[in-house]
Amino acid sequence: MCGIVGYIGTRDCVELLLSGLESLEYRGYDSAGIAVLDDNGISIRKEKGRLSGLREILESRPLHGNIGIGHTRWATHGVPSAKNSHPHTNQDGTIAVVHNGIIENHEALKKFLIEKGYNFVSETDTEVIPNLIDYYYEGDLLTAVRKAAKKLDGSYAIGVIAAAEPDRIIAVRKDSPLIVGLTDDGNFIASDIPAILSETRDVYLLNDGEFVTLKKDSVAICDIDENPISKEIYRVQFSAQASQKEGYDHFMLKEIHEQPQAIRNTLRGRIDKDLNIVLDNIEFSDDIKKIFIVACGTAYHAGLVGKKAIETLAKIPCEVCLASEFRYGEPLINKDTAVLVVSQSGETADTLAVLRMAKKLGNKVYAITNVVGSSVAREADYVFYTYAGPEIAVASTKAYTTQLVAFYLFAIYFAEKRKTVPNHVLSDLKNQLLKMDEVAEKILEKAPEIREIAKSLADEHDIYFLGRGLDYIVAMEASLKLKEISYIHSDAYASGELKHGPIALIDDGTVVISICTNPDISNKLSSNVKEVLARGAKTIGFTSCMSDTAAYGDIVELPQIDPLLAPLPAIIPLQMLAYYVCTEKGFDVDKPRNLAKSVTVE
Repeated sequence: MCGIVGYIGTRDCVELLLSGLESLEYRGYDSAGIAVLDDNGISIRKEKGRLSGLREILESRPLHGNIGIGHTRWATHGVPSAKNSHPHTNQDGTIAVVHNGIIENHEALKKFLIEKGYNFVSETDTEVIPNLIDYYYEGDLLTAVRKAAKKLDGSYAIGVIAAAEPDRIIAVRKDSPLIVGLTDDGNFIASDIPAILSETRDVYLLNDGEFVTLKKDSVAICDIDENPISKEIYRVQFSAQASQKEGYDHFMLKEIHEQPQAIRNTLRGRIDKDLNIVLDNIEFSDDIKKIFIVACGTAYHAGLVGKKAIETLAKIPCEVCLASEFRYGEPLINKDTAVLVVSQSGETADTLAVLRMAKKLGNKVYAITNVVGSSVAREADYVFYTYAGPEIAVASTKAYTTQLVAFYLFAIYFAEKRKTVPNHVLSDLKNQLLKMDEVAEKILEKAPEIREIAKSLADEHDIYFLGRGLDYIVAMEASLKLKEISYIHSDAYASGELKHGPIALIDDGTVVISICTNPDISNKLSSNVKEVLARGAKTIGFTSCMSDTAAYGDIVELPQIDPLLAPLPAIIPLQMLAYYVCTEKGFDVDKPRNLAKSVTVE
């Protein structure tokens, strides 16, 4: 989940590295550092905390050079500290490495190297890499990196520079993202496209096991045996401006407001003028008897909505599984089972592991992802792109709503193929989907009233969300949004389960937020709200159909649409609620503590 960047060329590399790291801070921000090759060899500056701390150090102790590597860290091994920050070097400081991933056998490698006379100064797994490269170095850096890579177990994207070879950067990836950026005055490596988007749109997308030799005027790619690999240049379609705040205070707020356009982009061309569903080049077998939907975090919640939509419309049984648990539960997969993985970044380590396991078992793997050229996109058999555009804030918003659009399209498509629902019902759903961008725009107009509600919640320590059916899933995602950026303890409960334990938590002043979008069960939820009111709760309602509104202290009106589609617009005001609570508390919205955007380690 760390971010790496490197540059070699004719320009001074320091500001290029810092700019790249700034764009990658969503991947980790507990420390940052750079290593630059200059006339004195490799010089390093690194510091605990945000990138601003590194900039301050560079103001007092500047560096200059035309080749360098940088890193922004999300701690896995070793506490956040200057000592554990990257770049790491071999013991004489002649080889420097930046690394994203986890070296699972680092303890054994460290023991081996200590026996060979090497010393270690950090608590990290990464420090074994430059020392192992040093151990194998006999005058050719690429050969040494290849030999070292053969000994590494785990995941890694690595950038390496050496004082003895000041004309190159060596890089390699395995199970962690890495790209190469191409310019007329030099070349880049980076964990993600936004890091280099201000400099170039021309990139190479690296696959696992590919090694890169970057020089100022050339890029050579090979496999672990040095067999050359030819690559086509991928032209990035979104602009550098798309990954900037554009006048918004935070990326999260910008991305909340981009949802109408993201919904339009995801639907564009997927429902034609005759209301036919067009799923790119995706092919679904009529023999599918069950679908495993596998994801993490917010994408998992999207999968829960997808399960309900597919089962309701297409009558195909679905099981939604956390990617981090799936491989350890002996899932009953056979040739009639489809595996559908969901990942905004397309680089989520646990989700990728499930994808690869399913493919080894011979199953077709379908993917919903936002990032063209990501590992998930390249390795799945069929891919549905959500076209949400760059999502920089750690708390996912527009990626989630576009994932819901994808699931609704899948569910309607399946239902049409299987003839499980009357055509007029499906046509109505499609027409409502096509107007969902307008519905989202209307909801965004509620920002002032939601901000007022948020002011009353900023000092709360515990908040509970209630819902039934699909509204329970909305409650789960709303609770996640609130806790991950405001640090308020929040839980979501199926409201019918209140009497089975959770109601013991309710006393005078406890905040309970209820979601209700299905008129068929609104009376049931009303009864549950009265139960918490009787115990002194302060209640807030997000509803399109609650008849008994007098019980609520605050009400946010939701649009009246088909209950199956309601989770999409219902989550938007709850995203805004989490955002405004966070800003009232004065916390960093886009970079919540301990979290990173792309979880690229298990």
